[in-house]
Amino acid sequence: MYPQAFEYFSPETLESAIDLLSKYGEDAKVLAGGQSLIPLMKLRLASPKFLVNLDRIQGLSGIEEQEGAISFGALTRHAEIEESTLVKSKLPMLHDAVSVIGDVQIRNLGTIGGSLAHADPAGDLAPVLLALGARVNTLSSSGKRTLKLEELIVDAYSADLGSDEVITQVLVPIPQAGSGGAYLKFERRAGDFAVASVGIQISVKEDGSCGDIAVALGAVGVTAIRAKKAEALLREKRVDDALLKEAAAQASAEADPFSDIRGSVEYKRHLVGVLFRRAFAIASRRAQGEEVNTVHG
Repeated sequence: MYPQAFEYFSPETLESAIDLLSKYGEDAKVLAGGQSLIPLMKLRLASPKFLVNLDRIQGLSGIEEQEGAISFGALTRHAEIEESTLVKSKLPMLHDAVSVIGDVQIRNLGTIGGSLAHADPAGDLAPVLLALGARVNTLSSSGKRTLKLEELIVDAYSADLGSDEVITQVLVPIPQAGSGGAYLKFERRAGDFAVASVGIQISVKEDGSCGDIAVALGAVGVTAIRAKKAEALLREKRVDDALLKEAAAQASAEADPFSDIRGSVEYKRHLVGVLFRRAFAIASRRAQGEEVNTVHG
């Protein structure tokens, strides 16, 4: 199916893009990587009258370390993140996630800002960035804003962005020394959306006990979910098999999935528990300095 007719703009500055979005309001859509919007337009589930492509705007992509965080321009491609040595070394959980987004073609075009603005409940980036405490900077005709991820993504396919507001930057704090993270998802076939996913970031204390911990669940709710009760069970504790099993069960209980073609509620909750235990083991090993590849086994 072909999309409905639309008028296309490709501004060279962010200010020009915002002017266009202000002018056309709800009738306009931002085009970043296009890997979510274009398929919706082809199915006529989205029918904007105006498309504003950000691709020619300078300064909206790139990865750099600054003041204890790693900065990602909103137009940074998934493939750039996947190939970044800075991300591999300091944010391995994020590297896990971008490595399993779609296929190579999607990763070469899809962008971090576009993915977050699309707010797909089964997306791979939201649970990871939620667990890492990421912040998102935006710009509109009203000025600049900084949002926590849980403030940005408010519902399924719904981000708290004005009609003329554009994500410009994603800032991810660099975890402290002695920390490790891991992201795992279960998919029906390679490159598919997650049936369930889990991202865990932990720190391991000198005595081997769990220090701080953040657990985020994906594809099992209308947005990514922080499993705060499961975190509380493990925080400041020496984790044995029995405690880990209890925490996994608690994470499963905190999930809020619905039945669909990918599985029943019970099946998805079970997956959360399995992924939780596996991700915790990998995150713990990474926190102790071990290199673990989650993508190729």
